[in-house]
Amino acid sequence: MILTILKLIGCIALLMYGMKVMSEALQKMAGPSLRHVLGAMTTNRFTGVLTGMLVCVAVQSSAATTVMTVSFVNAALLTLAQAISVIMGANIGTTLSAWIMSAGFSFDMMNVVWPVFLVAIILIQFPKHRYLGDFLFGLSFMLFSLGMLKATGMELDLAGKPSVSAFFSNPFFSSHFFLTTIIFVIIGTILTMAAQSSAALMAITMVLCTTGVLSIYQGIALVMGENIGTTVTANIAALSANTQARRAALAHMVFNIFGVLWILCLFRPFVNMSCRLVGVDPSAGVENAASLSFVLATFHTLFNVTNTMILIWFIPQIEKLVSKLIPQKESEGEFRLKYLQVGIMKTPEIGVFQAQKETVLFSERMGQMFGEVKELYSLKDADEFKKKADRIRSMEEMSDNLESEIGRYLASVGNAHLSDDTKQKVRAMLRGISELESIGDSCFNLSRTLERKYAQKAEFIPRQEEGVSKMFELLSKAMDNMTALLSGDGDPEVSFAIENEIDSLRNDLRAQNTLDIDNGVYSFAVGTIYMDIIRECEKCGDYVKNVVESKYGKRDGNVQAATA
Repeated sequence: MILTILKLIGCIALLMYGMKVMSEALQKMAGPSLRHVLGAMTTNRFTGVLTGMLVCVAVQSSAATTVMTVSFVNAALLTLAQAISVIMGANIGTTLSAWIMSAGFSFDMMNVVWPVFLVAIILIQFPKHRYLGDFLFGLSFMLFSLGMLKATGMELDLAGKPSVSAFFSNPFFSSHFFLTTIIFVIIGTILTMAAQSSAALMAITMVLCTTGVLSIYQGIALVMGENIGTTVTANIAALSANTQARRAALAHMVFNIFGVLWILCLFRPFVNMSCRLVGVDPSAGVENAASLSFVLATFHTLFNVTNTMILIWFIPQIEKLVSKLIPQKESEGEFRLKYLQVGIMKTPEIGVFQAQKETVLFSERMGQMFGEVKELYSLKDADEFKKKADRIRSMEEMSDNLESEIGRYLASVGNAHLSDDTKQKVRAMLRGISELESIGDSCFNLSRTLERKYAQKAEFIPRQEEGVSKMFELLSKAMDNMTALLSGDGDPEVSFAIENEIDSLRNDLRAQNTLDIDNGVYSFAVGTIYMDIIRECEKCGDYVKNVVESKYGKRDGNVQAATA
């Protein structure tokens, strides 16, 4: 008995592993396009539902789709209303898994599994087809585990054990006792929360029903609980996210809880209707046990489709409800990560896109920091000068934190199984954020030089003022173009041309500065401060060029994008 129970647990673990491999392989094949699908196909509530359904079918995981959607809300790529419609669609898409499992319990899949394993192993050896091989490998494990689950359930023969039969024959567990239904809903919720996999609990439910341990009413009550328990995944993922993302995760829970509540009011008629559609008599008991897996899949589909058809008209009301339950924070923090949150992203291919968005924001903040330096240069009032210098210092610390947090996130994503293209993007972004942090250091060095100029009361002549103004103007253009390029716009050759202008201007100003000092136009100390500013601007321009190179590669007459 102990060996059989361990075998049962091992089969469930193998099922979860197979689904994980399938999901990851599908994400590698479709990951880069999923974000475009989510953005383009959520123009209204109906296309949003269709999108959620298609994406969930593609990645074979409602939890992954929901977490992805919550992440997109966190990144401001989807509105809350769009996210709610996508989540509704994901609930429909996830029913495909139940049909695959019911087929596995009803038919002998072993004859199919071995050839699929062989094809998968062959495809994995070829770089072009290895993701398809991974998918087939995961599918094989899934079908194999379902066949083993069915065999192990029969071997366990729980329905034939007197102690088990006596336990479930207790009047307290009677399918006519409404409290029993509530208890099984709660059990299904708790077990799914603990396992973090509704698919695993669905498989267990099918084993219990097809072996005659549970009646179809008790099994469906467990399925209803699984629908609530699966919403916990997204809510856990959203704990560290922004307000809108947490609202999206809560909307998923509200949607499923509402569905369970109205189903409980029509429980027996709805279950009986599901049984009739499959051609099963719900009162026949063990005689229909083999067909009960199809009843569970049918109920799961009817439940989610009907619930969506009802609630799709009330998305604005759901949005208002979750907004009341989770009020907006007074302050999200000026320099917090906007698009990335620790623990929120379980889909690495999409996580890289989130990191790209955060890198663009990092670039924008460095542009703002340089703007503060330009303002500091023209300030004369002591108090205002000190406040501005302190702000630049805090922004430099912010740039250090941004590099650390984004780098840590990319490192964690890099540990996942990624496509070669995505790995290249990760490497490029790691170099890019390092160069962006160097821009912050350079801006801080400029502010320290300006503090020295202010403390020494050094005055520049008009020619020096004009030189600094030209250098600042070129550097501003370089930073604006850098941000545009990171966003996917602009021409990298423009950045390289600006960097050449900065180098040329630095050389001209350095030569003129030497002549002016030799001719006694201004003192050596003033000339030193002046050239420190010019040299630091030129160094900052080099860092800007390095950011562009990290994305597009070095200028060699054929610029190739390193990231999408």
